[in-house]
Amino acid sequence: MIEAEWWDYEDEDELAEAVAGDVGFIIESALDARGQALIALPGGKTPGPVFAKLAKAKLDWKRVTIIPTDDRLVGVKDPLSNIAQIAKAFLPLGARVFPIVSEAAADYKAAGKAADARLSELHWPPDLVWLGIGADGHTASIFPGPDLDEALNGPKTRRALGVMPDPLPTEAPVARVTLSRAAIVAARTLTLVLTGKEKRKVLEQAIKQGASSSMPIGRVLAEAEQAIDIHWCP
Repeated sequence: MIEAEWWDYEDEDELAEAVAGDVGFIIESALDARGQALIALPGGKTPGPVFAKLAKAKLDWKRVTIIPTDDRLVGVKDPLSNIAQIAKAFLPLGARVFPIVSEAAADYKAAGKAADARLSELHWPPDLVWLGIGADGHTASIFPGPDLDEALNGPKTRRALGVMPDPLPTEAPVARVTLSRAAIVAARTLTLVLTGKEKRKVLEQAIKQGASSSMPIGRVLAEAEQAIDIHWCP
C-alpha cells in the first residue's frame, strides 16, 4: 500500500513557499548529517516559483549537487532543456549542477547508458527526489511506450536510461533520459508537487490502484518504502 500524506494549499504562491521550505530543510539536514547533499529536481512550469524561493535560502550551496529527474535529448541551450532551467536558478549560487544530457543525440539508448555511467560518479542515494506528474500519469520521463518495462523493472543498480515516449508529447516531441524507478525509490525523501484538479484525480486513482495501475506514477510509487509527501493546489 502506498503511504502518502497530502498537503493542500490555497494557491501556487503558498505551495511554492511551503515546498521551498521543505526542500531547504532536507538540504540542511543532509549537510549536517553527511557534509553534502544530492537532490533530483524536475523541469516544467510548476517548479519555477519554487526554485525562485529556494534560491533565496541561505544554504551552503557549494556542497549541494543537483541533478534533473529527467531531461530531453536536446542541447543545453534549447528551451526544452530541464538542466538549463535548473542551472539558471542554482548555478549562480555555487551549487554543482550535474547534467545527465548535454546534447541532442540520435541514439537515445546510448544516451541513457552514458547518463547512467555519469551518475555512478555521485554519492548515492539522493537525499531528495522531487517528482511531478503528467495528465497521462507519467512521472519524470517514465512514460507509456516501448521502454516502460525497462524503466520500471530494469536492474536495480541502473540509475538512468533512455526512453522514447509513445505517443510523443506534442509540447516536447523528443526522446528522453530519465531516472529509473529503482533510482527514484532509493531516495531518502520522495516528494510530489502538482497543481490542478485533473492531475489530482489522476494521482489519487494511481495511488488507489498501486502496483496494478496502468499509469507509470502508480507503478513507481508502489515500490516506495518511505512515506511520500504530496503538495497540491488547485
